[in-house]
Amino acid sequence: MSKAIFVHETGGPDVLEWEDHNPGRPGRGEILVEQKAAGINFIDVYFRTGVYPSAKMPFVLGKEGVGIVAEVGEGVARFQPGDRVAYISANGSYAERIVIAADLAVAVPETIDDATTASIMLKGMTAEYLLNRTYKVGPETVLLFHAAAGGVGLIAGQWAKHLGATVIGTAGSQEKCELALANGYDHVINYRTDDFVARVAEITDGRKCDVVYDAVGKDTFPGSLDCLRKRGLWASFGHASGKAPAFEISLLNQKGSLFATRPSIYSYNSTTEELDASAKAVFDIVGSGAVRITVGQTYPLSEAAEAHRDLDARRTVGASVLTV
Repeated sequence: MSKAIFVHETGGPDVLEWEDHNPGRPGRGEILVEQKAAGINFIDVYFRTGVYPSAKMPFVLGKEGVGIVAEVGEGVARFQPGDRVAYISANGSYAERIVIAADLAVAVPETIDDATTASIMLKGMTAEYLLNRTYKVGPETVLLFHAAAGGVGLIAGQWAKHLGATVIGTAGSQEKCELALANGYDHVINYRTDDFVARVAEITDGRKCDVVYDAVGKDTFPGSLDCLRKRGLWASFGHASGKAPAFEISLLNQKGSLFATRPSIYSYNSTTEELDASAKAVFDIVGSGAVRITVGQTYPLSEAAEAHRDLDARRTVGASVLTV
């Protein structure tokens, strides 16, 4: 018997309960993982609050983690006991032990520690698909990334700068602005004190941006659209402040024949080949030193509720990790 963080009803951080948990034995195509660390992400908040409904109740929270393979099920050739693996897209990572499909896991280089690995799987692979595939960022790109001091934002800022882009960000405090500036951003706008639409126009001499990456949602809409040049792309990949309101598609025409997309890591890494390639790109960029990882907070797994209180209050900087 092991322990896990359960949700019996949706709501605030206090609904997270530390309870006994039996993950069971791995079936065909599955592996049992002894967890070392689990990542904390906004998608966990969406499931905790019911914005994203869970398929069952109660359920164990969490989507990503890192650990050691303890047992393999029938037909698994990809891993063997003792292998160090990380994963995304699994359900129930806030646990001491978890059974997952072997095809959801990737091998982890020994050069990257557990806390870093747990903090870069979902966030790093999100940055990878956004910068390399949702919009191909390069030296001519001018981009705006909201929540620049968040876990994804800090990785994306450094990665985009490595690709040669002009990187503009937004953040909610002077401290967070300074952190983003130290992590690849050329310009960071404090959206609490400045009009980010006006500042983007000023910074770009009226040209505006090729792409806006927006995980904030309600608070940055429709301002994000007003930061785009004609035929620019709005990539809405989250809604930390609440869902952006529904809008008539003709608004995209009115703003300059804009493109809009709602990408997700699951559709961009829906095959084992895509998953392996994305993970390799993340491990390579981190291993090269071009992207440095900021693990701002670590919490014991049993204190996941406290971690979520800090996340809800926007007291976190960089990545947050639960340790086992």
